[in-house]
Formats: sequence, C-alpha cells, structure tokens
Amino acid sequence: MDSHHAIVIGKEEVEKGNFVVLGRVNNPGPDKNTNENAEHNNEIALRHKFFKEIAAIMVNIDEIHVTGTGQAQEQFIKFLAETAQYKNVEASESTSVKMVDDELIAFVKDHFK
Repeated sequence: MDSHHAIVIGKEEVEKGNFVVLGRVNNPGPDKNTNENAEHNNEIALRHKFFKEIAAIMVNIDEIHVTGTGQAQEQFIKFLAETAQYKNVEASESTSVKMVDDELIAFVKDHFK
C-alpha cells in the first residue's frame, strides 16, 4: 500500500484457502487547484474514499497486516480503528519496498504462519 495504490491479499476461503489477490484500489489524488485549502480538503476526502474502498474488500476480518512504502499504512490502520466494524481488528504494520503480486502473496503468507 502507498498513498495511491493498494493491493488486498486474503484467503480465497477463510479456513483453508490459499492467499490470493482479492482486489486492487487506486487513488489518483486531487486535481491541482489554485486554492491550497480546497486542494487539501479534496485530498483528505479522496484518501477517506480510498480507505473505504479498501475496507469494502475486507469483510469479516479479525486480523490485518498492512505494509507499504510510506505513511499510508499508519493512516489506514487509524481509519480502521475509528470504524465500528474494524475497531477490534488486530492490526500490525511494516514498511516494505514495492512488490509484484507473487512476492506480496509470499510475504503475507509468511507473516500469517
């Protein structure tokens, strides 16, 4: 995850499934605006929408690990903690380099051993 792209990895079947890509979400970011305040507000709204789209893919979770290249994972975990459906989810995070799908799936599988 970074501030513009997220790949959601999860099990295809909760109990015994393999880890697979469940979805991808993109946040193109705000359009340039001559009013700095309006641009900032638009950026916050788009980030919130981005986080909601990611959360919509992750139904009925009890544990999550968020990894990425920047600070977006911290903001996303805070978003989850403030959302009733996810406030009791056990969350962890790490910083990582960008990975292709197979590397990311292996990383997640190793994390949840």
